[in-house]
Amino acid sequence: MKDEKLQKALARMGLGSRRQMEEVIKAGRVTVNNGPATIGDRVEQGDEIRVDGRQIKYTAENEKRRRVIAYYKPEGEVCSAKDPEGRPTVFERLPKLTHDRWVMVGRLDINSTGLLLFTNDGEMAHRLMHPSSEVTREYAVRVLGEVTPDIARTLTAGVMLEDGMAQFEDIKEGGGEGVNKWYHVKLKEGRNREVRRLFESQGLKVSRLLRTRYGTIALPKELRTGRFLELDKKDINTLTDLVSLRPRYGTGLHGAAKEKQERIKNKPLKARRTDNRSDSRSNSAKPKSSASPASRGTRNTRDRNDKR
Repeated sequence: MKDEKLQKALARMGLGSRRQMEEVIKAGRVTVNNGPATIGDRVEQGDEIRVDGRQIKYTAENEKRRRVIAYYKPEGEVCSAKDPEGRPTVFERLPKLTHDRWVMVGRLDINSTGLLLFTNDGEMAHRLMHPSSEVTREYAVRVLGEVTPDIARTLTAGVMLEDGMAQFEDIKEGGGEGVNKWYHVKLKEGRNREVRRLFESQGLKVSRLLRTRYGTIALPKELRTGRFLELDKKDINTLTDLVSLRPRYGTGLHGAAKEKQERIKNKPLKARRTDNRSDSRSNSAKPKSSASPASRGTRNTRDRNDKR
């Protein structure tokens, strides 16, 4: 049996969406083994695929090297490939791939910061995001107001939101002074603005939200805002074990890439500010505050908070 559908393979190799590839195939612009391709054709390793006469290097998904990168999202970036308002997106600072694409694992809203994972393995991304996998996400949240013991019990017991029941797996105090308090929370799903909506259901407003962990991967202490690190074999395999995926040959960093990551860990790159491209982003201005205590017990993020 052939390996996968042609339109899926072309989309996976970064040539466009699956629907766009179907249109390209219908237009007669694709050939497989020197013959015209049709919707539903299946391809496998060794097939010669050409688009507009240009040969596409095809690697079966279960044969290609699995890659994962950790990105420190700053405020003001949108979690999409393109933004109609012209705002910067999280994809713009990622390393370029040839005949492949990055798939984002989960999302953060434009005003949130912290850990975003990207992988070139679509199945891995799907499993990490699917509610049935119950992958834990952790956040440091600055809240305007106090989470009383009664509120904490309510938030961990469950609250009915407009899209169903939601709850934190855990909530702990993280310090802070005055009316702004920091809390560490965990939950096992990633619905739209779920952390913010849970606090809002109790009359509390989130003024800052930082994702500190996704599954087995914590926000690397040497990572600065607007920068990324590629994960090595050990970290990638802990993620695949979490969602019951088999390890893949060649996974991890090798040669010059591995040396580069070691240099970055020993001498972290400076934080990069988000480009100010649109007046519409003025509403997402960063709140001014002193260094956050949100990282107590996990990491010292004082230098990164000063950059946000």
